Amino acid sequence: MRIPLSLLALSASLLCTPAAMALSEFGIEGMGVVSTKANEAQATIAPDGQRIVWASDRAGGSGGWDLWQAVLRDGRWQDASPLALNSARDERDPYFSHDGHWLYFASDRSGGRGGFDLYRVPVGADGTLGPVQALPAPLNTRDDERAPALRPDGRTLLFSRHGKQTQGGFDLYLARVQGEGFGTAQALPAPLNTAADELGAAWLDNEGALAFTRATDGHSQVWRVGCDHRQAAEPLTLSFNTADGQTGAPVVDASKPSEMVLAGVARAPRAGGLDLYRIKTPSAPRGPGCG
Repeated sequence: MRIPLSLLALSASLLCTPAAMALSEFGIEGMGVVSTKANEAQATIAPDGQRIVWASDRAGGSGGWDLWQAVLRDGRWQDASPLALNSARDERDPYFSHDGHWLYFASDRSGGRGGFDLYRVPVGADGTLGPVQALPAPLNTRDDERAPALRPDGRTLLFSRHGKQTQGGFDLYLARVQGEGFGTAQALPAPLNTAADELGAAWLDNEGALAFTRATDGHSQVWRVGCDHRQAAEPLTLSFNTADGQTGAPVVDASKPSEMVLAGVARAPRAGGLDLYRIKTPSAPRGPGCG
């Protein structure tokens, strides 16, 4: 059932839990705890549904952008706190693997190969995080690598890279998982990668369908494309996912795959700058070669 935006605004204080988010368009995620007066970017939810991790530039962290976590208690996200892995630089783009064993992220912390690199930490059964591990070269390069996302079956890593070989700024790349490491990264083809920035994507299935961020001239929009990445992509139909707006960082809820969380600027409900919103996961476009 589609709920009018006026009703969404009146009900914003109730839209704080995964159970409350069965909206046909969107509802704000964790008003006052997750979504605040600061800017909140990409969010990821643990497969058990008990923890959400997101990027924020709010005060109280270690650097400019940090990773924060809240836990589900009494049906609400509570106890927002910065993760101990944060550095004096930026930590962005958190992503829980679908088996819950790893938390991936991007950072421009010291000691990397250059710019933003990709990292991961092991996640214990009780949610504790282990030591930070840089993903190996040649996955990390002197260029910027951002927005890591494992396919649901854990066999392929998707990420964005900004370098001399890209078609524009950031392009989307795939790297196969090989044992404890990764194979050579391959850029996705045109017209999926364009002269704009393709900055991160969410897997809609194991066949390759994606919801991804495309940004240009200070604006960003979420698009979707089927498993044949040479087919035309289309923007998601959301009231605030406009060509002159700011929407991005889609991540499917690993605990409830029928829903995803993305960042955006909506008229209402609204907590601050960039807020986090929950929507129904878009269906994967079908086409030749898709099972």
